[in-house]
Amino acid sequence: SSGINAEWPLRPGKYHPDKNPDDETASDKFKEIGEAYEILADDDKRKTYDRHGEEGVKKMNQGGGHDPFANFFGHFGFGSQEEEQREHKGSDVVIDLYVTLEELYLGNFVTVIRNLPVYKETSGTRQCNCRMEMKTHMMGPGSFQMTQHRVCDNCPALKLVTETEELDLEIEPGMVDGMTQKFSGKGEPHMEGENGDLYFQVKTARHDTFERIGDNLYTNVTVSLQEALVGFDMTLNHLDGHGVPVKREKVTWPGATIVKKGEGMPSFDDRNKLGNLYITFDVKFPRGELSAEDKDSIRKILHQENVQTAYNGI
Repeated sequence: SSGINAEWPLRPGKYHPDKNPDDETASDKFKEIGEAYEILADDDKRKTYDRHGEEGVKKMNQGGGHDPFANFFGHFGFGSQEEEQREHKGSDVVIDLYVTLEELYLGNFVTVIRNLPVYKETSGTRQCNCRMEMKTHMMGPGSFQMTQHRVCDNCPALKLVTETEELDLEIEPGMVDGMTQKFSGKGEPHMEGENGDLYFQVKTARHDTFERIGDNLYTNVTVSLQEALVGFDMTLNHLDGHGVPVKREKVTWPGATIVKKGEGMPSFDDRNKLGNLYITFDVKFPRGELSAEDKDSIRKILHQENVQTAYNGI
């Protein structure tokens, strides 16, 4: 026993309706005191109240009602003796699922092997379902005592074992980093409750060609100095294998960017809507020496004046 030991007088005569004709609540108080005495005087009802509160007594009587002690002892922190049992649950588990841009573009189904820890019964017993209960004791006419103590049940002993399970995940087109897929009850176990949940969180693996920002794709294409000057015609392989034509007839300078509309990623909310593809060009200059004749030819072709200007490019 611990903590809470007290006596309270119950005076039914004080609240008798005949003595309180002007008090509309006297009849209800008188009835509540009578119900409290009825519970305290009956060993079975008192034990039921100690364990399950007013709800348990109500079920015994197969009727409705309210807690006859609540109005008298609620301010002591007791209220109803029906103690809310805490719902135990194991920890949730979050696992990063790295997926390719191809999978996020087209969608895919993947199978993941989950080594799940589970509790299995073994020999022996253990304490379980521990809780605090109130005990009531008649101390004399018009008074009783309530004590609080810890009560546990005996349950089979448990041991942790590992089970292997296959989980099927769907990668939907257009999913973005941080989206999760939930598997209820596949998280960490708890000895006295349910397993936690398992979440797979989407993470985009690095791609050699494309970078995704929102629903747009970005890539860099390197062309030779000759191609930059005279133009070029090429095909860029997309995530699903289709070709994106890239043709330039104008001069292409380093850092120039073109936009291919509708060649980005599908929107998760509307798969008929596609982002854009942004292509930025790099120019690869030749190495080595040019002859004096070649230099003169270039000057004649370009007709450019010398431009040597310093500036802050950061």
